[in-house]
Amino acid sequence: MTGLRVRSAEPADFPAVARLTVAAYEADGQLKGEHGYGEVLADVSTRAASGEVLVAVDEVTGAVLGSVTFVLPGTPFAELSGPGEAEFRMLAVDPGAQGRGVGAALVEACVDRATELGCTAVVICVRAGMADPAHRLYSRRGFVRSPEKDWSPAPGVDLLGLRLELTRG
Repeated sequence: MTGLRVRSAEPADFPAVARLTVAAYEADGQLKGEHGYGEVLADVSTRAASGEVLVAVDEVTGAVLGSVTFVLPGTPFAELSGPGEAEFRMLAVDPGAQGRGVGAALVEACVDRATELGCTAVVICVRAGMADPAHRLYSRRGFVRSPEKDWSPAPGVDLLGLRLELTRG
């Protein structure tokens, strides 16, 4: 993942994060028939107020290539996490930057952050039938299906729970 750096998003990054997140979700077909979720994705300042928005930037150009929101249980954007678990949501890579390891770098940053905080696991949810690259990315990193975390936020939107146990050491 040379040429990439993951850091906390700054307010100046928020417009780029909003654009790329909505574009990535649209490119994946995840906003078809959705009412209002595009606005939630674009509202980066609200996410940043209740979680940690991380960005992957191109070290040469400074361009924001991807972002993710890292949250802890009990916070407004937490959906699945319970005691001792961290969660990340809204992982998005600019469609033009896919294949550069941006998603993997963001996942690793979330795992590292959870480990720093002493969490025992990281949980996420993916849309059933979501694009294979996302499932491969999570599977390669060690996330496993956690059916007890499956849920549906709206009719026709089925989300599958995934969990990564963190080793202490």
